[in-house]
Amino acid sequence: MVMGKKYNQLKIDERGMIAVLRAEGKSAREIGRELGRSHSTIVRELKNNSAPVNKGYYLSHKAQERAEGRKRNAGVRVHLKSEHIRTYVESNVKRGWSAVQIAGRLSIDNPGLSISHEAIYQYIYIDAPDLIGYLARRHKKRHLKGQGRKHKKSHIPNRISIDERPKIVEERNELGHWESDSIVSRISKTALNVLVERLSRFVKITKLERKTAALTQEGINNRLFHYPKSARLSITYDNGSENVEHELVNKTLGTKSYFCNPYHSWEKGTVENTCGLIRRYIPKKTDISLIDDSEIKRIENDLNNRPRKCLNFLTPAEFFGKLCGALPD
Repeated sequence: MVMGKKYNQLKIDERGMIAVLRAEGKSAREIGRELGRSHSTIVRELKNNSAPVNKGYYLSHKAQERAEGRKRNAGVRVHLKSEHIRTYVESNVKRGWSAVQIAGRLSIDNPGLSISHEAIYQYIYIDAPDLIGYLARRHKKRHLKGQGRKHKKSHIPNRISIDERPKIVEERNELGHWESDSIVSRISKTALNVLVERLSRFVKITKLERKTAALTQEGINNRLFHYPKSARLSITYDNGSENVEHELVNKTLGTKSYFCNPYHSWEKGTVENTCGLIRRYIPKKTDISLIDDSEIKRIENDLNNRPRKCLNFLTPAEFFGKLCGALPD
């Protein structure tokens, strides 16, 4: 950077170059030369805007968010004016303590000092957002009591609660009862629809260009239509907007729809567990749009062809094919 020249904030494209050069193992001084910036600017950028937990892990779009947040908060009054209290709070947040634990312990470790847990949260979310990553629940924004999710009238037409689902489905005594869920990408709009048959644990994974109702119902119909009617009796969903066209699925497949209670997606635990297995292959923050169909099929085959203790060590593909009389594709 030329001496005397007015300093300009780093732009998103420069942060993109920093991320690329950083991944190539370039030093701060080398990156600075490439960008025409002082190496101290690069050092400061990496220190201030890298991931708060995984130090050294630098993503350009996240760095941009942190820089913009810091700029927005410039000039806002500082919470926890006592440097001693700030140091105490910061060190113990990084140890994994909650705001309540820190507030309760402060007066024991430092007689005469006190702070409320609310003041600690305000300090973290307004003055020290880099500490958010150390909280047990790393919400980007605060969720205050009374401002949480409210149970609104369902937007899903002719929704039937899981509480009305026949007992035989819960007991896994009959083939043909499926659960549906979605896996989304934080980087792109591409998603996966995951279907699991409850009795056999047989899974179908479909890549969707977007997580829309139209593409979801089309994907489910395409994956289940060629199986016998006895192998497609019901589907249990959560209350996501991608499931609003469930009646079109029922019309095509002859299935019945059931829905988990609001915010109780764990009630379809078979598919939730399967999504956890899929995440071993496709970790969070993976751009699903970059995964080709052959890789999706490989993951599906891996899950369907591994022995399961709950099936007496048959594979889901073997168990499903044996019961429905059709070879799974």
